[in-house]
Amino acid sequence: MKPKKISRRHFVKESSLITGGILLGPSVLAASPASIRAEKNLKLAVVGCGGRGTGAVVQALKADDKVKLVAMADAFEDQIENSFENLTKVFDSSRIPVKPKHKFVGFGSYKKAIDEADVVILTTPPGFRPQHFEYAIQQGKHVFMEKPVATDITGIKKVLQTAKLAKEKKLNVVVGLQRRYQAEYIELKKRITNGDIGRIVSGQVYWNGAGVWVRPRKETMTEMEYQMRNWYYFNWLCGDHILEQHIHNIDVANWFIGEHPIKAQGMGGRQVRNGKDHGQIFDHHFVEFTYPSGAVISSQCRHQPGCFSRVSEAFQGTSGTSYTGGGNSAVLKSYAGQTLYNHNGENDKNPYQVEHDELFAAIRNKRAIINDTDYAAESTMAAILGRMATYSGKEITWDAAMACNLELVPDEDLLEFSSIPPVVPNEQGDYPIPVPGQTKYY
Repeated sequence: MKPKKISRRHFVKESSLITGGILLGPSVLAASPASIRAEKNLKLAVVGCGGRGTGAVVQALKADDKVKLVAMADAFEDQIENSFENLTKVFDSSRIPVKPKHKFVGFGSYKKAIDEADVVILTTPPGFRPQHFEYAIQQGKHVFMEKPVATDITGIKKVLQTAKLAKEKKLNVVVGLQRRYQAEYIELKKRITNGDIGRIVSGQVYWNGAGVWVRPRKETMTEMEYQMRNWYYFNWLCGDHILEQHIHNIDVANWFIGEHPIKAQGMGGRQVRNGKDHGQIFDHHFVEFTYPSGAVISSQCRHQPGCFSRVSEAFQGTSGTSYTGGGNSAVLKSYAGQTLYNHNGENDKNPYQVEHDELFAAIRNKRAIINDTDYAAESTMAAILGRMATYSGKEITWDAAMACNLELVPDEDLLEFSSIPPVVPNEQGDYPIPVPGQTKYY
């Protein structure tokens, strides 16, 4: 299909991605009657009952003692039962009164769980996020959803449209880009905005590690079940690790610079993690992002055991540098060697918990409404832009990427475990792999 031209100005106008202080941190709107629930018991549902979903439930219940988990949904029954068993080790039955009939299994089960709740946690593979988010907001629910918020351009556009509806309904939406809720990052962002190191002109962001799990194929599995169990290795479900994981660091670059990239070029491939059980994603990406201000950010992410590991961000300003890394470390320095700020994070709160504390405070009308969706969509789109650049080997502009019709994810409501997934292996068991110089970005 012929791409429709969408200019950067049009995109910003339509989505309000970089207006009204969105890139300064968790987005806030005026308080509203929809948020006034000071004494009400709140019903919580979780959609996606893996480790992240279970952890988010724990954090939500700790954030507010009047919250009760009432419904769970997942494609797999064992995921629900494992999650529920783990929750019983933390909370008594009064906090997790989930009836057997409210443990919903299978594709499409998300609707039944969402219908039971006031607040929903969306933690399935991210390919399904736009569809789940849209339904939750249509039903008037407050939302915590994990990053990324989509795996393709169609999903990005759906999320942006849903964000508008969430604002109209004055619903709270928190997205799991937890660095936006982390004290060291908030403090550095404040100081950078104040001009402590001048204007950011360059930077380096990293998520270099050994990789993630692989779940073996069983003879009884359909191809759909195998891909769902190993969702990380399939682009329609995960979007590749530059999106699913490295989005955190790319988001920090967008946040600290105060804008999103206008183009990207890079390289990547499958050098180490390249077996039949590794689906179709790359094991390394390097992307050079260029921003409207002229800043250039070098982005690295790698899943290769035995290699140099680093998860951090560094930025160079016109008068100094910024560094954020693991262990609550954050430093600003002048080029003369003076330490301008050195964060002591010893007593900082866990940002994963802070996300939920802030969400429920907003729902209780103790603070202004939060809606993180726009900047989360922006950072998701930036990571997708990087992936498109590494897969194609081309320099790609933001406008061209947004104008294309990239769609990877089928309607979940039409799926069953007997369905044929969007990608399938050949006779040798190999999945289609992107080839730079041959793969088209759209």
